[in-house]
Amino acid sequence: QVQLVESGGGLVQAGGSLRLSCAASGIIFSINSMGWYRQAPGKQRDLVATITTGGSTNYGDSVKGRFTISRDNVKKLVYLQMNNVKPEDTAVYYCHIPGSGIWGRGTLVTVSP
Repeated sequence: QVQLVESGGGLVQAGGSLRLSCAASGIIFSINSMGWYRQAPGKQRDLVATITTGGSTNYGDSVKGRFTISRDNVKKLVYLQMNNVKPEDTAVYYCHIPGSGIWGRGTLVTVSP
């Protein structure tokens, strides 16, 4: 059974940093692109970042230059390093395998002014 489990969310002040992790199981991790998405209250779920098996990355416009996605194929982990966070980054962050219906349950990030 495929499972994605996010961790690392919490409360952080604006301008601070946070690192999210997503642990994958039940899949051949190294052959899958991985992604982070987020959903703020009352808004749609949006792309944050994706990373291919070869390490190519893509970012949503609002996080470019501040967030970095990376992966560890041995440990089956994907990370999201969040720097210089802003109150508008407050959302539930989800791990996802692009092109599939597989999502984690999410981890809440709250950024205080």
